[in-house]
Amino acid sequence: MQKRMLRSLLKIFFGVVCVALLSAAAHAARFSVHRISKLPALRALAMRVGGRVLVTPSATANSFGGRDYTYQWPGTYFRAAFAGTRVYFRVVKGEEILHVVVDGQESAPLVKPRPGVYEVAGLVEGKHRIGVFVATESQSAPDTFGGFAISAGEKGLRVAGRKRQIEFIGDSYTVGFGNLSATRKCTNAEVWSNTDDPKAFGPMTARHYDADYQVNAISGRGIVRNYNGFKGDTVPEAYPYVLFDKQQKYVDPKWHPQVLVIGLGTNDFSTALNPGEPWKTRDALHADYVPAYVKFFDALRARNPKAYMIVWAADVAQGEVEREAQKAVQEFEKQGGGNILFLPVSGLQFSACDSHPSLTDDKVLAGKLEHWIDADRGAWKQ
Repeated sequence: MQKRMLRSLLKIFFGVVCVALLSAAAHAARFSVHRISKLPALRALAMRVGGRVLVTPSATANSFGGRDYTYQWPGTYFRAAFAGTRVYFRVVKGEEILHVVVDGQESAPLVKPRPGVYEVAGLVEGKHRIGVFVATESQSAPDTFGGFAISAGEKGLRVAGRKRQIEFIGDSYTVGFGNLSATRKCTNAEVWSNTDDPKAFGPMTARHYDADYQVNAISGRGIVRNYNGFKGDTVPEAYPYVLFDKQQKYVDPKWHPQVLVIGLGTNDFSTALNPGEPWKTRDALHADYVPAYVKFFDALRARNPKAYMIVWAADVAQGEVEREAQKAVQEFEKQGGGNILFLPVSGLQFSACDSHPSLTDDKVLAGKLEHWIDADRGAWKQ
């Protein structure tokens, strides 16, 4: 009797589980994303923005909220929620690759999407969350997103801001430069198409903690010297601004990251000094790099007085990056700067484009960061 009862209970249990799984699978059914020319009657859908954006009026898109969102730092994303079967978003300028994610399911990427309105359709009736994530880097010129909208039959839902915020500051390693590639040898076009910031270690770490994030990184840039000495703003020079034209300072009273992850120095030291550069010797370069990095720490601390700062460096350039970054952290601590950790990272394979971290390396980096963030029980309580 007891065995029959147990078998009956197990059948019921597994039946409930199967129904739940089928229901979840149906809810996460495949959807389509396509550009449309004939628009239905639409109304704006409220959204949350991740990353630095320049918000400007849009005279022709009132049904999308009447605003344009221009961005240039990588890792920008837009989130919204609604109840219904379809939702719309607007691309104003898109020399980029976009990931459209609904209820955790990702569509085929939109590669250099044409300006216009895109419909996300084929969803089952119900509550849905949508995110549009920028995968590529936009150093040469910014791109612009035009917001979300829903039709009259749909209902907009509130998207709450996340309690945790984390910021990643760095160079191409942080950008996710060519991280999808299975080979080190890549053309410029292949680097572009294989760069996927949402899959890099920064956003990966943020998702682990359900945290909002910013990725403020520029490939090829350093603290005092860019890759092979090329002229251009270093990361500390570009960092204070919304866009790379340095026309508007970035200010957001709602952005108070509890954790800052900083990784800079690879471009300062990965190439030999060239004639005509300000430094005649590596010692002279070191003498400028350390105080400049400390000054950057000071600026970050002024913005985020209580943030837990993790400064990481990989064992590249014969250990020069690691040694000099550690010196900067030690000098910052010596001058009274606290709540900072130096994290040396070894064992990366650098098997992606131009010997950059691969997706596997990104997972390793995310794991190391999570280990040290978890080790500091006060990291998220700032």
